[in-house]
Amino acid sequence: MASRRSDRVAALVQSAVSELLLRDTKDPRIGMVTVTGVEMSPDLRHARVFVSALGDEAAHTRMLAGLDSARTFLQAQVGKRLGLRFTPELRFALDPSFESGERIDRLLRDLHLGDPMEPEGDE
Repeated sequence: MASRRSDRVAALVQSAVSELLLRDTKDPRIGMVTVTGVEMSPDLRHARVFVSALGDEAAHTRMLAGLDSARTFLQAQVGKRLGLRFTPELRFALDPSFESGERIDRLLRDLHLGDPMEPEGDE
């Protein structure tokens, strides 16, 4: 039962943070950020917010610094919107799934380009 509750709270936190980043943050380092997911601790006091954005490693570093700078504002606003007894502590992290997906895609493309053409009659 706690798992379902933490999933629901994670979805609410994700929605609130996404809306706040879109409408209420003015830090130019943040730019166009997508909140891809939220992992809640079992006691709902900590939330790891996974984000992604276009750009190189330096742009990602600047974005995470901007998000860390806006963290207290975002936490306060999430607490007001959700009305929980304890406002979860937000921690931002880059979503590793996009880099993993790009790496797998690149490896498959290289594998496909490196293979000689298969014979057509072998089915």
